[in-house]
Amino acid sequence: MDMAIQNNVRRVNPRRPFTVNADGIRRIVLGQPGDSGDDNGDYGSQALTHNHPHHAAKPARLAAGVATTACLLAVAHSDRGALDEHARQAVAAAALLADAATEVVLLVFGELNDDVAALGADRCIVLPQYGGHAFAPEAELAALSALAEELQPAHIFIPDDGVAGSDLGRRLGAAGAGIATHVVEISQSGLAAYRQQGSMLARRSLAQIILLEMDVADARLPFLGRGQLADQLGTAIGMAAGAAASSSPFLDLGSKIMAASQMELDEADFIVSAGNGVDDVALFNSLANALDAAVGASRVAVDDGKFKRDKQIGATGKTVSASAYLAFGISGAVQHLQGIKDCRHVIAVNLDASAPMIKRADLSIIGDAQELMTALLDQVRQARSAEAAS
Repeated sequence: MDMAIQNNVRRVNPRRPFTVNADGIRRIVLGQPGDSGDDNGDYGSQALTHNHPHHAAKPARLAAGVATTACLLAVAHSDRGALDEHARQAVAAAALLADAATEVVLLVFGELNDDVAALGADRCIVLPQYGGHAFAPEAELAALSALAEELQPAHIFIPDDGVAGSDLGRRLGAAGAGIATHVVEISQSGLAAYRQQGSMLARRSLAQIILLEMDVADARLPFLGRGQLADQLGTAIGMAAGAAASSSPFLDLGSKIMAASQMELDEADFIVSAGNGVDDVALFNSLANALDAAVGASRVAVDDGKFKRDKQIGATGKTVSASAYLAFGISGAVQHLQGIKDCRHVIAVNLDASAPMIKRADLSIIGDAQELMTALLDQVRQARSAEAAS
């Protein structure tokens, strides 16, 4: 077996050629001709294409050339070109319930860079002019209503996320269609939702509009959709949405940029967090202010009196979902890792290369937190000065 040797520890190089089976499990391919097994990035002519390696392993849900006679519609809002886990699960629920003669159509408000086929969708309509950056509830409702009238879907699946998806689904339901909200279980035979403050599980047949709670379905599908983009259909319903927007009683005044330091931790997009390895709290706060980031802390740092209790992140504190989470001197206890499980990018600075936070991070810096904070603060101030001078 070819091995890479690093720090006197024999490890299999994780970037070697691999395949992905139907369950989505990656299998490293050993002993391929031309595979040197080192870290120089040359893995031989037998390496698979890494753009969509799962496409070669997962079968298509619908057979090629087979015409569909029915439709299931999934609706989602994207965030910076991607669907969150809740939206992915709503699409997956539609794909899992669809039979061999039913196509899954996905309507996305906002830009979309995700692999549509991997999401389980057979056709996708993208309306990039709407989404989180624009407040247009009437236009979104008009677009969804026009698409539903065109496709006549048996069911419409929307994530019950408490924000845009929940509002849109309930608006559509108020127009007269049957709706089920807070759905926690779903199958071909029906669905279930909690009632009376979670004390009773109510079951019923499938409604036309189904608003799904988190974790109803597994987004890791064992098959692929056709992944076709329906641009012409998107143009048609976009025109219907535009007509509704022109006569809407709502006026969109645009987005107001709020400093991350003024936001609650569970709403902040950029968080700088301190742990027991941060001794100079004043320097840390200066860096957070310079970066215009929200301030967080581990439980140890809070218990030591360095930060207030409302800054604590973790299972016993706040759960955050920032796009960027910069951690200084945090070892990464299980409770803290639970609090940052939904963060998109984690950067960790720590002296201990074996700390759990280092393993969790997307980018790790092994070094002294104080030295890194000082250097980073100098760089930020220089960049801000140069920007102001220009």
